[in-house]
Amino acid sequence: ADVMQRLEPILVELRPDLLLVYGDVNSTLAAALVAAKLGVRVGHVEAGLRSGDWTMPEEINRVVTDRLSDLLFLPSRDAAVNLAGEGIALERMHFVGNVMIDTLAWALPQAIALEAPARHGVSGDQFAVVTLHRPANVDDPVVLRELVQALKRLAQRVAVLFPMHPRTRQRIESQGLRVPDADGLRILEPLGYLEMLSLVAGAALVLTDSGGLQEETSFLGVPCLTVRPSTERPITCTHGTNRLVLPKRDAILAGAERALAQRSPARPVIERWDGRAAERIARVVCADERFDVDGPLAATPPHAPRRAIAIPQPLGAG
Repeated sequence: ADVMQRLEPILVELRPDLLLVYGDVNSTLAAALVAAKLGVRVGHVEAGLRSGDWTMPEEINRVVTDRLSDLLFLPSRDAAVNLAGEGIALERMHFVGNVMIDTLAWALPQAIALEAPARHGVSGDQFAVVTLHRPANVDDPVVLRELVQALKRLAQRVAVLFPMHPRTRQRIESQGLRVPDADGLRILEPLGYLEMLSLVAGAALVLTDSGGLQEETSFLGVPCLTVRPSTERPITCTHGTNRLVLPKRDAILAGAERALAQRSPARPVIERWDGRAAERIARVVCADERFDVDGPLAATPPHAPRRAIAIPQPLGAG
């Protein structure tokens, strides 16, 4: 609400031809609502992603923002299938690629130069990087206890670096859980983007519930276990290095062992994740160019049930 109140007078004063919004957070939707009500065209960067899980606030933000947007900038081909299944015309879609990968490609040389693994004492060794912050994982005492046990066990196999989100730290402390900063498990303060990227690029494994890390690890070729029942980025599972896993100790450890043992030497190549997505967006906005989704889209039922869908089935689900 505060975003809407503060943005509206700015748009009234400036009267832009187009407002670009990014992602799926609350401010994304707030800005799109203000622009649409004022008759300002909206472009949504990272459009068309769907998890199928309507318990996630981000899913609602994605769907409504896409409905309000005139230009839909798609990060992957599956996003077009999602939008077409919702009755959105292809003319509004532009398959531009992933702007997050633009940032990564630009920042990677700087990140590697930081030599963060050496600064944290894990250079030359296998190590895992962990991030956990979603309410489903850290607010439930039973789930959080299971995850902590999994990390302790994983740290017996490889060094585990855990930059801890403030929410996660607060929940661990309030529930009286003991997370030892020893024996291979190292608790870190939250890290900046370049230092985090430096660690992820050198890691043997990433364990996360983040959205962006699913994409970054796939681009880097780093195995990733995502502790969620579904993902809005299924291409990271079908074409990348990501696997979904249930928040169960044994499922996480089995997935980690498989990932550590079977890492591919080749990095995945995902269509139009080439560091040029922002350039394509600029060409659409400034030169009225088109970047179509070539080829037929898979048929999508017009009234598919709105339920959580895991693609593929999470490890440990049955």
